[in-house]
Amino acid sequence: MMTKILSLLFVLCVVLSEVHGQQRDMNEMWDGKAENESAFGNRGRVFREGRYAMFVHWGYYSLLGNQWNGKTYYGIGEWLMNSRMADLSVEDYKSKVGLFNPVSFNADSLVALAKNAGMKYIVITSKHHDGFAMFRSKYSAFNIYDATLFKRDPMKEMAAACKKAGLGLGFYYSQTQDWTTPGGFHGPVKDKNGKEVTFDMYFKTRCLPEVNQLTTAYGPIALVWFDTPANISKEYAAQLVDLVHKNQPDAFVSGRVGHGLGDYSTLGDMEVPKKNIPGLWETVEVTNDSWGYAWYDQNWKTPRQVLALLLSTIARGGNFMINVGPKGDGTLPTQPAHVLRAVGDWVKRHQKIVYQGKPSPWKHALPWGDAIVGENKISLLVYDWPLSGRLFVPGLKTSVLSARLLDAGAGQPLPFALENGWLILQIPFERPDPMMSVIELNTEGVIAADEGLAIDPQIRTTLEADFALSTNCDMKSKQWMEKFGEWKHIKEVTNWQPGGTATWTIDVQVPGDYQAFVNYTGNGRLVWRITSDEGHLVQNQQNSSSVYHDYPLGWLQFDKGGTHTITIELLEGDRNSASLASVGFEPVQY
Repeated sequence: MMTKILSLLFVLCVVLSEVHGQQRDMNEMWDGKAENESAFGNRGRVFREGRYAMFVHWGYYSLLGNQWNGKTYYGIGEWLMNSRMADLSVEDYKSKVGLFNPVSFNADSLVALAKNAGMKYIVITSKHHDGFAMFRSKYSAFNIYDATLFKRDPMKEMAAACKKAGLGLGFYYSQTQDWTTPGGFHGPVKDKNGKEVTFDMYFKTRCLPEVNQLTTAYGPIALVWFDTPANISKEYAAQLVDLVHKNQPDAFVSGRVGHGLGDYSTLGDMEVPKKNIPGLWETVEVTNDSWGYAWYDQNWKTPRQVLALLLSTIARGGNFMINVGPKGDGTLPTQPAHVLRAVGDWVKRHQKIVYQGKPSPWKHALPWGDAIVGENKISLLVYDWPLSGRLFVPGLKTSVLSARLLDAGAGQPLPFALENGWLILQIPFERPDPMMSVIELNTEGVIAADEGLAIDPQIRTTLEADFALSTNCDMKSKQWMEKFGEWKHIKEVTNWQPGGTATWTIDVQVPGDYQAFVNYTGNGRLVWRITSDEGHLVQNQQNSSSVYHDYPLGWLQFDKGGTHTITIELLEGDRNSASLASVGFEPVQY
């Protein structure tokens, strides 16, 4: 039994690393090379100054749209061959490629959308894990020119369109996984003549030559976006990096080339970090739940959701790249186009925030939104607009000279006052901008803020496990897939021992009663207790489920404002299954 369990755990780890790009601890990524960006010279200028980009997943799999022989497979369609999807053989998968004829593809239209959305560069799939080249490859006939009736090279068309529009272009290239090329990771182990083929042969006869073709035959490019390094050796990864830098001196190489050799880091798919991260990094998101086109996936993010993801990424110090998946005919669904144009309208009005903004001095989100720093300015990004006429800003250590609402013409001045270390702004009762309102603080001196957490007196405040101190329980990162390839990321407190606790230090501006919530998963009924440093507590039993959910515990009282600690412990229930993600406090309004 133990052998079977260990075997299953190994398979799970392999699956996670393959789908997820083998993400590593951020502290191990850089070896200091990203601390001084001037050392790059012109290399990576598009990435370093662009901040916001379009990802395009488009290939033969887009024609299939997550269907095979009338059956729909839910998840990421570019993995349709995989055993966790349709489990197709190479022969089966290739059998319909002749039907792929995207005659409606228009590179100029796609690039124009990216430009109107405020994006500065585009990364498009030149070859995904299925081994199908979306360019006229010299090294594999399994490409869009030779294997279909299309007889065009979309990558050349994208290069021309990006050059004309003044946008940077990057090529996604799957360097390790290739499921249809002999020798590729998870690909056939024998060639068509029955001869065994090694990864070294695949690398030398297809991977390296194709990367050389992509970096020499398409003009200047901004970056090469490698993915899922899996078990690639450092020697191979170094050859790819050296080749890209040699052929394209100004291009960046993504961190997923492996072994810490990339010029910047890519976080996990669909992951915006809770804390600021130093150095050069990006996160990648989707406009719905899928990367490649899926016929059924209409779960589109709204313009406000996309804008919040973009701004929160910039506030944490990174670049934001969001994906679109054209259909098999080459056209883009109308919904993401509408969404991105709406985001672009906002970006045009706030360009300095997006392209020149620096990370938040709080180094984490605030209960009502986030913050981005400019020159002697702080832009408060109010995602959840209070209806009370007041906005509470905790722990700002910088003198504020003036405040204004950017959404009101030249900027409506806002009265403000300091109270118990909090900046309190008088704001309109209605949200001025239906997308996202911005309050600009004019500041004096070095911009700084208390990085601690604060309980907002008007709206619910969530205290993530990321910011807790744990005793006699484990704090660790957790990631899982809702559907195959749809990633979620949290920090969890788990493995609760008797007497185990998680503690947060918080600042309370307004004393009173606050409804306490606990967000967790587990088995069966669990009894939680939250205790404050003032001796007040709430204790209650709630059920649990396999998905994270907020459960109300009761009202916790704060007698006075100022700094407090709150501590949670699991008193009864299945300690092995309990996983705590956060606690929350919502003021009780009398």
